[in-house]
Amino acid sequence: GMVSNWTKIPPPLFKKVVIVLIDALRHDFVFGSKGKQFMPYTTQVIKKGTSYSFIAEAKPPTVTMPRIKALMTGSIPGFIDVIVNLNSPALLDDNLIWQAKTAGKRIIFYGDDTWVKLFPKHFVEYDGTTSFFVSDFTEVDDNVTRHLDRVLKREDWDLLILHYLGLDHIGHMTGPNSPLVGPKLREMDNILKKIHISLLSKEGEASLPSLLVVCGDHGMSETGSHGGSSEGEVHTPLLFISSAFEKRSGPVTQPELVQQTDLASTLAVGLGLPISRNSVGNLILPVVGGKTIREQLRFLHLNGFQLSRLLQENTPAYEKDPGYEQFKIAEKSHGNWIKLYLEGNNSEILLNLGKKVLKQYLEALKTLSSSLSKQVAQYDMYSMMVGTVIIMEVLLLLLLSVPKALSSRAEFEVPVSPPLFSLLFYLMCLMLCAVHVIVCTSAESLCYFCSMSWLTAVGVMMLISALMCGILSAIGKILENSRLPVKNPVVSSSSWSEVDVLILAGTIGHVLSLGASSFIEEEHQTWYFLINTLCLALCQELCRNHFLLKECDPQHGTTVKQNFDGIGEASDCKNIDVPAAGNSKLGKVASSAEFIKGSDKWISLASPWIILICCRLLRSLNQTGVQWAHRPDFGHWLTSSEHKSELSFLAAVSLFLIFFLVQRRCSLVSKIAMAFGLLGVYSYRAAIGNVVFPWQHDSKDISKGITEARFVYVFVLGIVFTGTKDLLKSQVISADSSMKSTGLWEVYSGLVLLAALLFRPHNLPVLVFCLLIQTMMTKYIWRPLKFDAAQITIMHYWFGQAFFYFQGNSNGIATVDVSAGFVGLESYVEIPAIFLTAFATYAGPLLWAIHLLCCLSSEISRSSAAVGHGCFCYALMRSIPVAIYVVLVTGLRYHLFIWSVFSPKLLYEGVHVFITAAVCLFFTAMDQNHSQKLQD
Repeated sequence: GMVSNWTKIPPPLFKKVVIVLIDALRHDFVFGSKGKQFMPYTTQVIKKGTSYSFIAEAKPPTVTMPRIKALMTGSIPGFIDVIVNLNSPALLDDNLIWQAKTAGKRIIFYGDDTWVKLFPKHFVEYDGTTSFFVSDFTEVDDNVTRHLDRVLKREDWDLLILHYLGLDHIGHMTGPNSPLVGPKLREMDNILKKIHISLLSKEGEASLPSLLVVCGDHGMSETGSHGGSSEGEVHTPLLFISSAFEKRSGPVTQPELVQQTDLASTLAVGLGLPISRNSVGNLILPVVGGKTIREQLRFLHLNGFQLSRLLQENTPAYEKDPGYEQFKIAEKSHGNWIKLYLEGNNSEILLNLGKKVLKQYLEALKTLSSSLSKQVAQYDMYSMMVGTVIIMEVLLLLLLSVPKALSSRAEFEVPVSPPLFSLLFYLMCLMLCAVHVIVCTSAESLCYFCSMSWLTAVGVMMLISALMCGILSAIGKILENSRLPVKNPVVSSSSWSEVDVLILAGTIGHVLSLGASSFIEEEHQTWYFLINTLCLALCQELCRNHFLLKECDPQHGTTVKQNFDGIGEASDCKNIDVPAAGNSKLGKVASSAEFIKGSDKWISLASPWIILICCRLLRSLNQTGVQWAHRPDFGHWLTSSEHKSELSFLAAVSLFLIFFLVQRRCSLVSKIAMAFGLLGVYSYRAAIGNVVFPWQHDSKDISKGITEARFVYVFVLGIVFTGTKDLLKSQVISADSSMKSTGLWEVYSGLVLLAALLFRPHNLPVLVFCLLIQTMMTKYIWRPLKFDAAQITIMHYWFGQAFFYFQGNSNGIATVDVSAGFVGLESYVEIPAIFLTAFATYAGPLLWAIHLLCCLSSEISRSSAAVGHGCFCYALMRSIPVAIYVVLVTGLRYHLFIWSVFSPKLLYEGVHVFITAAVCLFFTAMDQNHSQKLQD
């Protein structure tokens, strides 16, 4: 007709809507065997009730805040929301909650306080609970349920949202197969029963029906965590329960797969609200299936119109998009159907044509949604390029500084004064500022760098200019030095060995592998291969050293002390520092072969093979990566409830071995503190129910173990404080190398104790093997072969990376053990929780880095530049892969797996860079004596 009401919002289909969001609810918890056993009422409603059930697919990252955004806006959040998840800002995008509030709907919320942060001043009543205190299973849900009876009796609300966190916390602490999961699911089932019965009792014949929506924000992996893209993490149940639906009959079929973003569009139609502007979701048709064909077509047209408008805003050539073309065809068919309908044609033709148009709309919506989901990422290329340029300049400056940094004086100078007073610096600043003005005034989309203050932007431009001038100055000096005749040339005997070639080839190979998604998913295989190959190369070097090379001077044998304190040299072989680039042997003792008496020679030869065996055992402990993560491993076997006694025995033996390996160089007070601390670790694990004491027959009540954990923290702080006191004495009062060595070892011991507390009991052998391999390599490989600081640093770095994966970590967010951040905490405290989680995650690389400092500082045979060499090499080894990876990720920003594979890896690399920076600062502080000697 001439007058149409298609622009008006259709009336609501439901009077009241209750959304029950159960955090980390996996699809098999409802549709699988656990659902049948522990959720009988929900299962009955699914099978024979008035309901529709679906499996909603969430996009990574599968953490709470981005998933709430997806559910309420229908859009796909960015990966940066993983970090923002810790402290969510208010959501400014068009969303269902804002639309409901604008339409005068009264909204009540109870549960995760992330909602309160995202939607401030949107709820007429709310009670938020922190989502990060994962050791709380009961109070966090009781705080929601205590409001239910009172609210369900009231009539002064239209939308009720309940977000339950207990199941997610159980997953983080004990995994999806925990005996605690069943009772929690039964509790959720009783709550759903109460809500459903209450809603049915309130419905009158004249009023609109109510709707109960049951969903999860994400699932959980086989280890109980989430954030990745495995099936258990991305598939969640989505239930619509209402008396408006027809009762189900016939056999139960497999639930249909829908997108999590579809919920926003469906609820908007159900509540009579506009669909959110940036939603890429489709209307779930069965929910409105009870309405007439004309109404269903109108709903689908509204959804299609919204999606096509979003496509027009984001795609210049939108008219050629298949989805847009399909929508226009369906819209035309819809118009023809309306003409027939208005003519009063009620024949079979009208019905068939209506079904055909319905099908056309559904296909068009699916194509439009798919097209928009791929185009959803809008990259701020200008800001990305500025960041990439700075990173590459710093890397180039590090590489150009290699010869001086690895010389006998260990100098790392960045020429600052000449560039800052050069004409080139000012010209570059002016040129970059001009480019900045042009880009920022012509950019249509929002740019992060352009949104900065002009003072900050000019500062960044000056930094880029200064770095570039510094690089040019360094290149000029290298060219100038290469032309000068060399006085008293020293013939360098530092020819490249097999170990040097392997180190270089391994580093280059690892960096190149970062361009492939499969290599990133299975990066642990790369590091396992590299350290295994390194062990074989070391075995060859040891055999050559013991059987093929002659001692440098039989008249002056080298005596070797068989402890970690260092080696006293009696030989006349000179210590030569040769300036060279790359990974060549620097500061190497000319006599590379030492005479080792008795069994030490054979232990030295056996060491690489023992290390290989240790690494093979560790590989079996935790399956990680993506392809084989689902396979059973020794860790899963140990953590199952029927093997608690075996786990307890292994944990006790591991803690004893940790004490034996780490106490050797500690003072008596630290030894006692370490013994009590490790006893406290076992007591903590027994308190929370992971292990049992031998005299425990019945499983005692599980507690949070706060007292026991804090008991351990006291000893950790005591040991670290004792070590720090010795370090300060050695640095400030007297330059005593033995005191400095003891202080470093005590700081290291304190960190080992902290790691023992934070590691899950089945991971304690990782700590044991870490200490064992460090001891063997120091005593039986590095000392006899006389490796220089650069080589030892790179080997430490490689083993640190391998131990990162031996812990069970991967490049997916799901393997982060969040529970470690709450050991000993009664409530969520942000800074300690972040520190503990980061330490537990990067314990492997961190312990190997601190051991490197202990190793280089304690051996008196090493030149004074050893610590400086180690610091520089460690920084360089971290910088090369990060810088290249940033460039690769920028180039692969439209890759299919950019959000599920490349982005999580970038996040891990970023955090690792911060940790490396802290380690290098500690190295520099410990190397102050050397710098003072240079000044003198």
